[in-house]
Amino acid sequence: MPTSPSPVRVVFLGGLGRSGTTLLERLLGEVPGIAALGEVVHLWDRGVLAGEACGCGEPFGTCPFWLRVGATAFGGWSPERAERMLALRWRVDRTRRIPALAALLAGENVGAGATGWSLEEPTELEEYAAVYRRLYDAAGEAAGCSVVVDSSKHASLAFCLAVAGADVHVVHVVRDPRAVAHSWYRQVPRPEDGAPMTRWPPARTSLHWLAQNLGLELLARRGVPVTRVRYEDLLADPARTLGHLVTGLGLGPPPLGFLDGGVAELSPAHTVSGNPMRFTVGRVELTRDDRWRTAAAARHLRLVTALTWPLMIRYDYSWRFR
Repeated sequence: MPTSPSPVRVVFLGGLGRSGTTLLERLLGEVPGIAALGEVVHLWDRGVLAGEACGCGEPFGTCPFWLRVGATAFGGWSPERAERMLALRWRVDRTRRIPALAALLAGENVGAGATGWSLEEPTELEEYAAVYRRLYDAAGEAAGCSVVVDSSKHASLAFCLAVAGADVHVVHVVRDPRAVAHSWYRQVPRPEDGAPMTRWPPARTSLHWLAQNLGLELLARRGVPVTRVRYEDLLADPARTLGHLVTGLGLGPPPLGFLDGGVAELSPAHTVSGNPMRFTVGRVELTRDDRWRTAAAARHLRLVTALTWPLMIRYDYSWRFR
């Protein structure tokens, strides 16, 4: 169900949360011509309906950037559109829909008998993806950029965009699953209200880590451009990793004056949703968070390793952790 080309290219950061996607997005957003948008999948509930803060610090409903995006794309933001997008997301943008979406991407017929999914099918998916396309184009226009970065992470949304013919390049961000599991297990306050962010036990994190990474592997096998970036490599050599990534996206060697060795100078960004780093402005030390090696319980590390070892090997993670 391809549609006409979009004037804005979309870089979609995929992977499981706590893998370094927010950091990578903030760094990409400092490259001229690239606008970081945050986790757009959560714009409808956390931005339009709840009015949470943009990365610039303004409430979503009064942020000049997002007001312009809404006016250009839809004639303004409305609760009705937000509710409709949340309903469509529940129907089409789910991890369990990935096999059916992969079949659509391969040009195969999708029937409820084979997939358990009775879409009013391509129409709901087309409607859902078309709204994102309009939003991306309006955001690129508002930012004066030809590339926008969506750090929504969910492999299912990347599939929805690809099936609908969006000009999307997926950056598959991976991190050692033991570090990810430790991060999800820790208590982290939400920057908006201080309430605790969602916590998962190690086994649940392991299963989600597998599901998201396998989904993105499948997306690459269906011919969608996918570039893998390891969190550990990004922190080991930010300039080299970022330079190779941006060049690989076809944007040419990027000016990286905002990087000085292991320090980045970050400017305010209009990002919706994400971890507390999206509010960070100024000099930031780019240091790898390896607290999991000593702080995580050994039994948790062994459990995560036992559940995820095939992909750990594929992504070149050592079984040793002490």
